[in-house]
Amino acid sequence: MSSAKNNKKILFICPYPFDIAPGQRFRYEQYLDILSENQFDYSIHSFLDKHTNEILYKKKYFLRKTFGVFKGFIKRIFLLFQLRKYNFVFIFREAAPIGPPIFEWIIAKVFRKKIIYDFDDAIWLPNTSRMNRIISFIKWHGKVKSICRWAYKVSAGNRYLCEYASHYNSNVVLNPTTIDTLHLHNKIKNHSDEKVIIGWTGTHSTIKYLDEMIPIIKELEKKYSFEFRIIADKNPFLPLESFTFNPWNKETEINDLLNFNIGIMPLVNDAWSKGKCGFKALQYMALGIPPIVSPIGINTEIVQHGKNGFIADSYRDWIDSLSQLITNQSLRIKMGTEARKTIVENYSVQSNTLNFLSLFED
Repeated sequence: MSSAKNNKKILFICPYPFDIAPGQRFRYEQYLDILSENQFDYSIHSFLDKHTNEILYKKKYFLRKTFGVFKGFIKRIFLLFQLRKYNFVFIFREAAPIGPPIFEWIIAKVFRKKIIYDFDDAIWLPNTSRMNRIISFIKWHGKVKSICRWAYKVSAGNRYLCEYASHYNSNVVLNPTTIDTLHLHNKIKNHSDEKVIIGWTGTHSTIKYLDEMIPIIKELEKKYSFEFRIIADKNPFLPLESFTFNPWNKETEINDLLNFNIGIMPLVNDAWSKGKCGFKALQYMALGIPPIVSPIGINTEIVQHGKNGFIADSYRDWIDSLSQLITNQSLRIKMGTEARKTIVENYSVQSNTLNFLSLFED
């Protein structure tokens, strides 16, 4: 936390503990030093503590999970008594993971604080997985439009999300998910590897998008020698000869990604996918790894087909694009170079700093 006396003060309200969740890390946490340099103080308050977050998606631990959620609500109540000292309240997604937006209403209507409401997914839509289906009916997805109405500004990760928010708030800022190309994704892929690795990284909630890749990879296995590597928080145990799994580890994340020669981001064409902010593609591209993506949402803005990656709209597109990159090292190098350039110029922390700081202008 920054500590100068006369600085403007920002309260960050978020679901998860600091430096754990990708959305939080790449939406605002990587700007914290920049805020300090620009005379802002800040304090971060998550709903879940580290212990509850670690067991949340594991089987059993029902009482511990219940206690952790209960403790989150108690912390939110006590936080209300600290609101007076803040100029802005930055809410990432929601103040509480279940129930109506009571805390947001109190912050906006009772304490009359300026809320910066930030989201990077189509969170007004149900997105039930096996992990969260038990509580999906009390998630209260309709809260998003209410919080948009009460917010001083809405910060959304792509045009699709901005369009939704603009129905409820006239002060919407397109604030793309960005990559710190100076301090984190600051290495470039060396494509001299003897064996090609096609890679995907994500969480348990997005593993479902790999289903369409299984027959594609099986066909390619008949023609080429390569490895299909998954980096995630859960092993999907894919029925593929080339499949290998690498558990996600924050400490080794960048070096693990640098093993990829090709990065993929398959999606299905639905409303939820349109809300995606292209994070996987951004990560690959920042490291000089050419991406192949589905033509959904912001992917078609980030990736220029044939220049800094490929856009694959069909089974045959995926086969052809992957075949070209598997067999052509010089193409991987050329596209990887263009991909890195795209991120530095348009989707880096440095290129977006003034835009991010504008969220906190009166």
